[in-house]
Amino acid sequence: MEEGTFGSPTHLGDTDADDPYDVLQWDTREDCEVRQILDRIADKWSLLVIALLDRSTLRFTELRNRIDGISQRMLTTTLRNLERDGLVRRTVHPVVPPRVDYELTTLGVTLHETIQSLVTWTEAHQKEIVLARAEYDARRRADDQA
Repeated sequence: MEEGTFGSPTHLGDTDADDPYDVLQWDTREDCEVRQILDRIADKWSLLVIALLDRSTLRFTELRNRIDGISQRMLTTTLRNLERDGLVRRTVHPVVPPRVDYELTTLGVTLHETIQSLVTWTEAHQKEIVLARAEYDARRRADDQA
């Protein structure tokens, strides 16, 4: 852990008891449901699967072929977790060879809408972020040379 950092969010100081926004709801405790859900849906593979399933129902192989760099094991784990969370529906068709389709549930569609808002925000502000990064990096280089 870096010097000056804390192991838990208790360093956030006093919070107003009347304030409905509680940053501690994102606590890092293992039993914190909000944190677990955020960790799951913010995972890069989950985001890609949700984005791909927004447009159509896809088979496992189609998903694997469209997601560059994902292993079969990781895709299997991601799909199982999303299914467990009620975001993806898995349908097994009784044919030979077996055919399994994946699609977003109604809950998954609402999550995709939220993710799309984040993507839209990122696209609108990407130039500002690139500029801020360049300025930050220049300051760091100047500090390192001093």
